[in-house]
Amino acid sequence: MSLFSTRLRNATMGVAALAALGLGGSALAGAATSGTSTTTTTPSGSPPSGAPANGAPAGARPDPTKAGGHVGANGKTEAALPSDVAAKVTAAAKAKIHGGTVLRVETDVDHGSPYEAHVRKSDGTEVEVLVDAGFDVTAVNTMGHP
Repeated sequence: MSLFSTRLRNATMGVAALAALGLGGSALAGAATSGTSTTTTTPSGSPPSGAPANGAPAGARPDPTKAGGHVGANGKTEAALPSDVAAKVTAAAKAKIHGGTVLRVETDVDHGSPYEAHVRKSDGTEVEVLVDAGFDVTAVNTMGHP
């Protein structure tokens, strides 16, 4: 190999290395100034931490008619109930909140009850009816939104 081709090869590798460093540096600088954060990968089928399990954007209010998806402070996710259990929880909620419309029933992850029903009262306010394993209502909580 001639001296000229050795110098040309070294110069080419040097330029390529500088270009790679420049691109990497500009990507880091762009990320730092744009306020973006690192993306983490979660196992298939799992939502990112803090994101709703139903695929809605983080911070979006869940569909009131679809059970499950809420992640409690303990990291557990509420789930839809089997139809026989759902019927009993619905009946208990309707007996407690006369004239209310049961929006959904699901497991409870926030209060220690096994079940909860989300109910819209006749005045439009929404409540969460907690139901124990014997299908007795143990509490009625006012929801933070109408």
